[in-house]
Amino acid sequence: MTAYLLRRVPSAAAVLFGASVLIFLLLRAVPGDPASTLAGPDATPESIAAIRHQLGLDRSVPAQYVSWLHGVCTGDLGRSYIIGGQIGELIARGLTNTLVLAGSSLVLAVLVSLGVSVSAVLWERRWLNALVAAANTVAVAVPAFVTGVLLVLVFAIAVPILPAGGIPPDGFAAQPDITVQYLLLPSICLALPVSAALTRFLTEALRTELGKPYVLTARSLGISHREIVTRGALRNALPTMLTVLGIQSGSLLGGAVLVEATFAWPGIGQLIEQGINRRDYPVVQALLLFSVAVFVAIQLTTDIVHAYLDPRIRIGGKA
Repeated sequence: MTAYLLRRVPSAAAVLFGASVLIFLLLRAVPGDPASTLAGPDATPESIAAIRHQLGLDRSVPAQYVSWLHGVCTGDLGRSYIIGGQIGELIARGLTNTLVLAGSSLVLAVLVSLGVSVSAVLWERRWLNALVAAANTVAVAVPAFVTGVLLVLVFAIAVPILPAGGIPPDGFAAQPDITVQYLLLPSICLALPVSAALTRFLTEALRTELGKPYVLTARSLGISHREIVTRGALRNALPTMLTVLGIQSGSLLGGAVLVEATFAWPGIGQLIEQGINRRDYPVVQALLLFSVAVFVAIQLTTDIVHAYLDPRIRIGGKA
């Protein structure tokens, strides 16, 4: 396992370095100037030039990149140009809210996918398969902002039983029942496409496992279909689910941008939106690189768990 991990870490570091270069260059290519935004519409060219010098934007692009990368490696993400405050503190505040939302969405998606996939395999019915396929298609095809608006219209306006947005005023731990009410709609909105993808892959993996020789042997020994699915096929299908789960977990950050905007959820997604709209380069750079780092970490963790469950991967990793 150690040898396999050592083989994976350099590639993860290379991805992070490449992402940092690409993010830095792409943001410099975006139209707009933070110095002009800070100076205001009536500022003189001299004032704009002074602000650019103060922010270090008059230096060459390679010099700006090296300075920014040094700050990232030393934990100093700098200050926000326009939003204000230390970027590390802004990320820390938003990250807590995003982790709560993403974590609850992920748990909900896993529970739904496990329940639906196992049920679809245990009770092979044409109408059930058609219903699951249709639900998966709708969940993946409908954008998150459309789903969010529909949920708000139904459960917060037409039948006002849940909050339309925001976070619990007294914090997440003060009143768990209130927290659940605030979390329910955005969690469902964010979990729907993830659960659809997990359900599709897990269902197919289970059906593939049921066609293997060990299942025929188990049936000849009189083991029930339920036990074969829940104790044998499900365990062997988990590596496939974990791989998809890792990919979908990374995509939650992208979906969180739309969901947090729809439900006024003050997290990382909302901070990214503010940084892009206001041309706040340091904030957007740090958040995009942080998103890539989270995705890489999730993929690395998924690969390690996958290798733990499947010894063939570990053997290949040592070769």
